[in-house]
Amino acid sequence: MPITRRRVFGLLAGAGALAGVSSLWMSRMKTYDGPVSDHFDGLNFFDLDGAPPKSLGAVLRWQFGGGRQRATWPDWAPSPHADTPPERVEGEKVRLSFVGHASWLIQAGGLNILVDPVWSMRVSPVSFAGPKRHNDPGIAFDKLPRIDVVLVSHGHYDHLDIATLSRLAKNFAPRVVTPLGNDVTMRSSDSSIKAEAFDWHDRVELGSGIAVTLVPTRHWTARGMFDRNKALWASFVLETPAGKIYVVCDSGYGDGRHFRRVAEKHGPLRLAILPIGAYEPRSFMLDQHMKPEDAVKALADCGAQAALGHHHGTFQLTDEAIDAPAKALVEALDAAKIPPERFVAMQPGQVVEI
Repeated sequence: MPITRRRVFGLLAGAGALAGVSSLWMSRMKTYDGPVSDHFDGLNFFDLDGAPPKSLGAVLRWQFGGGRQRATWPDWAPSPHADTPPERVEGEKVRLSFVGHASWLIQAGGLNILVDPVWSMRVSPVSFAGPKRHNDPGIAFDKLPRIDVVLVSHGHYDHLDIATLSRLAKNFAPRVVTPLGNDVTMRSSDSSIKAEAFDWHDRVELGSGIAVTLVPTRHWTARGMFDRNKALWASFVLETPAGKIYVVCDSGYGDGRHFRRVAEKHGPLRLAILPIGAYEPRSFMLDQHMKPEDAVKALADCGAQAALGHHHGTFQLTDEAIDAPAKALVEALDAAKIPPERFVAMQPGQVVEI
């Protein structure tokens, strides 16, 4: 659609109305209140080795400015896979089922663990607009086994989905492990969500010899327009009977130091789950999302034996084509002389066992 003068005024009016609603919501919303640290100044979280989020003006210029080249995704792009997981996985085996986008079911040591679960049709503060699902979850919600633990990496709507967390709380009442401040968001919306908040480098025992450590990641978080970095964000190192699994739900690459530090402090790693999508245009997404070439570098930096690619192909958050991340990953692996079977771009419903 061309950007006419009338459309610009309409967009600005819409942005102003949204800002007003967001401002009113934020004035009533509780946020994290805790001691100052090397990554919390009393009001906002920050990462000395990261980058601040883009301004609202930059967001509007990207979304509505001239010259944007946004690929058209098919209305529906079903995966050829669908999974019906077992009730439990015992012994030394780990079973990973890709639900879609950044959502996973990890079964190990008799525990069923969901990561960033999203079963909603949209990832948005409203149900009638925002990024819409282009394929079904790889596991139908009613096919889920009893869920014991949920890991939520940060507050963006494509990772922290209150509607799904509420369904899980009603059906299974799982523990929800999340970085500082996101527990406030969850309980403010639904007091039945059993959220437990932890800081970077905290190690949490989950039971059956399984533990998770929250580690810094190059990202940021928000739920509205005026609550940026009022909560913390993190990646996870999951200790399982088959080895450590490094789960990166959202991250830019930077100079790779976040990944190298995980290798130094938590290696060796059996598997890394790395984002490969939502990266165009690079001028806007460079600091917060990796392109496949960056993800290949991250694999080398963290030293994992193998990697699974996610955060692509379900919700169109950015400008690249729906199949661009998977194709670019193959090219990046070839350029780095890494066997393609070492780093696979997953589709919803695919299962990997280690």
